[in-house]
Amino acid sequence: MRQREGSASAWTARWPHAPSDPARFPDPMRRPGRPGTRTFVVSSMATSDRAALLDRKDLRRLLYGMIESQSSPSPDLDAVLVPAPADLELDALAREASESEVDPDAAPDPARIPSAPPSFFGLLPEEVESALTGAGWQRYRARQVLEWVYGKRTRDPGSMSNLGKAQREQLTGIVDLALPRIHRQIQSPKGDSVKYALELKDKVRVESVAMLSRRGVTLCVSTQAGCGMACVFCATGTLGLARNLKADEIVAQVVHMLETTGWEDPGYNIVFMGMGEPLANYAQTLKAIRVLNADEGLRVGARRITLSTCGMVPQMHRLAKEGLQLGLAISLHATTDELRNRLVPINRRFPLRELVRAADFYAETTGRRVTLEYILLAGVNDRKGDAERLADIANSLPCKINLIPYNPVPQLPWQRPTDEGIQRFADWLFPRCPAVTLRWSQGGEIAAACGQLGAKA
Repeated sequence: MRQREGSASAWTARWPHAPSDPARFPDPMRRPGRPGTRTFVVSSMATSDRAALLDRKDLRRLLYGMIESQSSPSPDLDAVLVPAPADLELDALAREASESEVDPDAAPDPARIPSAPPSFFGLLPEEVESALTGAGWQRYRARQVLEWVYGKRTRDPGSMSNLGKAQREQLTGIVDLALPRIHRQIQSPKGDSVKYALELKDKVRVESVAMLSRRGVTLCVSTQAGCGMACVFCATGTLGLARNLKADEIVAQVVHMLETTGWEDPGYNIVFMGMGEPLANYAQTLKAIRVLNADEGLRVGARRITLSTCGMVPQMHRLAKEGLQLGLAISLHATTDELRNRLVPINRRFPLRELVRAADFYAETTGRRVTLEYILLAGVNDRKGDAERLADIANSLPCKINLIPYNPVPQLPWQRPTDEGIQRFADWLFPRCPAVTLRWSQGGEIAAACGQLGAKA
């Protein structure tokens, strides 16, 4: 793995006699080492867009698992990230894992435990078909089940009348049709916004928002529990990152909102602008998008899906090559590196020049202009000079600008400009920029507006 300049030192875990099947262990997993040895890189800083952030307990379990199974933890990972202080403990953890005969934290032997069926909502149509045919069903049955669940919004096998009785009884043993529990559901006084707090199987909670406007229905979903990007004006950024969500946990948010709001809009939009940085959970986010987009899934057109990023440049390049017509929104919020370093810390790693180039590459590759999101903070980024620099950036690439007046978060010091100040900033932009929109966020009364997820209503 190539280390980025200035990144934290890496620690390498080696384990003997690992299988050499190239299909199971692709080239990115191969590391130099002794003959018959495989090496896996653990670092406190991301060197890849396929990485996982683990705490000490999870890391300990991972090390035991690698040594016991003589394999890599996942073909989807190039690195395991740990909080910086844990770097000092890695060698001790490795020795402990290597020398101990019994791990008190180890999970029971999977071979002795009946495996739980996979969540239906994390499976692509072809994976649903594979699961059903593997249980002896005919292939066309997969289309019937997909139509019941996504087309007719029916998750009760007993209501699937074109399945045989035996199949209705077998279905939940093949795929799990349950959704996470709704811990809390709050509707705005106007009835145009609903915020959901879902409790996942490990008791982690994530929030999502359904919004109704004259333009139709928009569903805002989360891709992580919490967020590790630490944008200083964002409520979610104050929480830190609990974990990445799996594809089924992302899709489940959409299904919940479709089932419970009662709003009917066949052309609804989905925005990946909830909790977390979508591109920091790249593989699971993209799989969720493909499930949502599938003709035999929810059939959400890619052009009705928008993904927002604070600026993970390598993943932006990768996304441009996926062959999807997704909308891409850039959380810009500042026009100088000095200010953006303070507001959006990832800018220290991918400064404005790199970010703008990546945005331009995405627009040119996909044929879709990007959106520059700009939260207006009173006395911070709302001066005439900021508007002039924002206009210069906007004129350097195919884009439109979304101005977002700041939505206050109780524990944070930032303030929204006055209505006059907001309009004045927009007027400075209008003559010079091709497309500028003032976005007045919905759901502020229930802490469901942009930047407020994770705050108490």
